[in-house]
Amino acid sequence: MRCTVGPDRRRLAAGGEKGGFKEAFAAEICSEIETLVGAPVKEWDFEAIEVAARGKALHIAALAVTRRLNSDQSDYQGPNLPCPRCGGPSRYAGRRQKSFLTVLGEMRLTRAYYHCRRCATGFCPRDQALGFQAGCLSPHVLRMVGVVGGRVSFQEGHQLLWELAGIHVATKQIERQAEQLGSEILNDERSVVEADCNGPLPPTLYLGMDGTGVPMRASELVGRRGKQQDGSAKTREVKLVSVWSAEGRDEKGLPVRDEGSVTYSAAIESAACRDVDQDISQFAQRVEREALRRRFQQAPRQAILGDGAAWIWNLASELFPDAIQIVDRYHANEHLATVAKAIYGPGTDLAEQWTHERCTELKAGNVDAVLTALAQHSIKEARLCRKYLRTNRQRMRYDSFHAAGLCTSSAVVESGCKRAVGLRLKQGGMFWTVDGANGILALRCSRLSGRFEDFWERRALRPTG
Repeated sequence: MRCTVGPDRRRLAAGGEKGGFKEAFAAEICSEIETLVGAPVKEWDFEAIEVAARGKALHIAALAVTRRLNSDQSDYQGPNLPCPRCGGPSRYAGRRQKSFLTVLGEMRLTRAYYHCRRCATGFCPRDQALGFQAGCLSPHVLRMVGVVGGRVSFQEGHQLLWELAGIHVATKQIERQAEQLGSEILNDERSVVEADCNGPLPPTLYLGMDGTGVPMRASELVGRRGKQQDGSAKTREVKLVSVWSAEGRDEKGLPVRDEGSVTYSAAIESAACRDVDQDISQFAQRVEREALRRRFQQAPRQAILGDGAAWIWNLASELFPDAIQIVDRYHANEHLATVAKAIYGPGTDLAEQWTHERCTELKAGNVDAVLTALAQHSIKEARLCRKYLRTNRQRMRYDSFHAAGLCTSSAVVESGCKRAVGLRLKQGGMFWTVDGANGILALRCSRLSGRFEDFWERRALRPTG
């Protein structure tokens, strides 16, 4: 469908009487829409009409907003202003034009420009007032870039913005802006640690930790050892902490995660520190911050779930010595299934029977019976499983845990590894830098945890520079 330009547009763009602006704006839109739908109804291509009418309306709105902003020169604030970056004097250097991409389309705005000789940079007060910060994307377009960049690949994000909003943002720009926005969230997450005091604390809060590998660019793997046959690495481990409550019960009476109670925080960070280090590890600090936000240590009862990884329990004992420690029962069952496959062969009836008997004993809290059964076999898998059970037997008192109404499954954490990490960062053909991965992880965790709006409000109040 071909769209013509109405004769009133030139008058609207050029100006006109101030009092008649609203009428002219409405008349222009009506004129354009009438042109679009002039054909008989039976000849309409309604999708084409929808798209064209929206485009026309947005374009006219962009013209109106551009005209209004460019006619207002109140952003001139005198011959000198303090530089927002270094505090030195910045001299007024005229008005500068710049194109911005908005949800209405492209706008070319003229703004008062101040230049600082001390740091050789310039700034426009109006950019801060309008929320453009240092880029060329409007606040809402940047938000949309953050949404798509955090959910799908950057190429898919480019396509979605065009198909759904008619906005053309280059794939590389989506990547750059989404990762930059995530970097801002990373810094915000470290500096703003406020306890969530909305509502009473549940009787029990759970905290879980886990790790999952993410494919990395070769430059990020130099000198790192991994699980490849030659000893090299293809991934770096993302460590994730999650906090939730589970006061609901299913039809069997087992605890169920409470809707909306789960929060996540994740990054490629080390959980280890040396004895000579004065501070705890980066990831330990992340866990501590998340626990403070969720008031984990103020809960009447605290429980920590994880697999058998030593770093999890070292952190748990260091940060939360009073919390109940529980090894994920399904992870323990997997260890027993591995032994059964090694003894009887995968998929055999004997393997399934042996696994069922040992898992039943473990669920009943009878670790000694499981150890006795394992002691009858000298294979490597059985020896490793015995060591695993002995190390964690106090964390496997499943009969006592169930009687106390506690969760014994870390499915929330494993699901978090998939939701916060895997679905976005482990797609085919993806290879990340540490900074890029951490930026997208921060963006995803912020949105999944319901904290993005608070960050966005703080960002809007933050000075440019």
